[in-house]
Amino acid sequence: MTASIIELKASLEDRRIAALAAAGIGLTLAEAAIPLPIPGLKPGLANIVTLLVLYRYGWRLAAWVALLRIVAGALFLGSFLTPTFALSLAGGLASLLILAGAARLPQTWFGPVGLSLLAAFGHIGAQLLLVDVWLMPGVSLIGLLPLFLGAAWVTGLINGLIVARLMQAPQPESRQTVTA
Repeated sequence: MTASIIELKASLEDRRIAALAAAGIGLTLAEAAIPLPIPGLKPGLANIVTLLVLYRYGWRLAAWVALLRIVAGALFLGSFLTPTFALSLAGGLASLLILAGAARLPQTWFGPVGLSLLAAFGHIGAQLLLVDVWLMPGVSLIGLLPLFLGAAWVTGLINGLIVARLMQAPQPESRQTVTA
């Protein structure tokens, strides 16, 4: 028997996705080190990367980066296939679905701040729904809704402002926009 060699060649898009997912993973890990005043309230810093990718390279790459970041972040933090992972995945998928819909609308309707707010509200909404249906069925979370929606508004606003600021920075000429 002769050994066969499988050679995989990474395309520019593969390298771009890997680098951007690594940036998102780094922010996820940094965020995990921040003490939280209330469990479950995080600033969502890695969502900045997702929004930047959405603007610069399209929804398809943004979805890849977000999903890779969620799975790899959970693996690094030891929360893969736990309720924490399920909450993160549910929130991430809801955000991606909302961004997919909003990305099809005229760009004048939503800027980075608007998209960030929509994604933040979708994220927290999906997480609260999952908690209500799966983790704590029968427990009323309505009293916590203002707290979580307020936190989503603040983090969505701040992250959106950061994305808007980063979008003003000039891009190196070697980068080309990839559409969905």
